[in-house]
Amino acid sequence: MAGKGFGPLGKMKELAEAFKKAQEVQQGAQALQAELEQMQIEGQSEDGLVKVIVTGNQEPLNVEISPDALNQGAEALSASVTMAMREAYAKSTETMRSRMEQLTSGLNLPGM
Repeated sequence: MAGKGFGPLGKMKELAEAFKKAQEVQQGAQALQAELEQMQIEGQSEDGLVKVIVTGNQEPLNVEISPDALNQGAEALSASVTMAMREAYAKSTETMRSRMEQLTSGLNLPGM
């Protein structure tokens, strides 16, 4: 029984291809990590008075608070900052997911 007609040599070739693809994905992941670190993704409160900037891998970079937001009081300001942070986090998560899907599309390892 040779299995799929390749025999042991066919399996070795499949395994070598899988390793090659895995190395390509690893290199791509390293490049993607560097790219994500340079990205600036913005989230903002519903009224636009608070903006949060994070990198593509969710490292906080900056928070911008409008003077008008300060006049709304501590509780409203807290809610605005939280909303902006959640939006920035969601956008960065989606960016990471989308870019990883692009990176791994077409990756078809034997036995998977």
